[in-house]
Amino acid sequence: MSGLMAPATAHALDRWLETEAATRDRSDHTITAYRADLLAFLQFLGGYWAEAVSPAALARLRQADMRAFAASERGRGLGARSLARRMSAVRSFLRWISDREGMDLSAALSTRSPKYTRSLPRPLTPLQAQDTLDSVAAHATPWVGARDLAVLTLLWGSGLRISEALALNGTDWPFPQGLIIRGKGSRERQVPVLPVARDAVAEYLRLCPWGHRTDQPLFRGMRGGRLTSAAVEGAMRLARAALGLP
Repeated sequence: MSGLMAPATAHALDRWLETEAATRDRSDHTITAYRADLLAFLQFLGGYWAEAVSPAALARLRQADMRAFAASERGRGLGARSLARRMSAVRSFLRWISDREGMDLSAALSTRSPKYTRSLPRPLTPLQAQDTLDSVAAHATPWVGARDLAVLTLLWGSGLRISEALALNGTDWPFPQGLIIRGKGSRERQVPVLPVARDAVAEYLRLCPWGHRTDQPLFRGMRGGRLTSAAVEGAMRLARAALGLP
């Protein structure tokens, strides 16, 4: 009976993923990863409990069940970092469905993620950086790929922080040869804008469904609001993971 999942649970999973995409500006890659994480968890429970996992059945979820799932994933060879991300997605779904169904899942939600050693980040080589840019630009939605490419080109080419790049507005375009950036403590500095960065932003604006408006953010999220740092970080993380980069 392994892998059983009640239709109501499958529907709830779809609703949660739609909510994540709509309200948190998650990328398509992130939503796909979340779906895989939750399917792995719910299919495990179906076999572990030997029954179809319904929303009502989730009400009896305990720490022991969460630990059994984590042990099963480790046994399949999932690394600590990937397992921590998977458990985080599971907890996010459980919080959502507990609020929706009026369940108390505090015991299961208190389960800690596995610890892993954080290594110091290593800089990318020029070839690795170009491969990452190419991977980001190959997004299934062309304007999103162009947007992420433009943002990363600005970050790497001009030395901007993510928050500084995403704070740019339509009034900042077209870019001069140098941008005046107000950073921490309201200190101002001038940063160069390379021609390749200007070209990347111009291409993004050409493809962007909202175009260029001086009264709006320069970089838009999937629903037209200001692009979030989580979306940029997620795109870069997924691109580097796909390429096997640190």
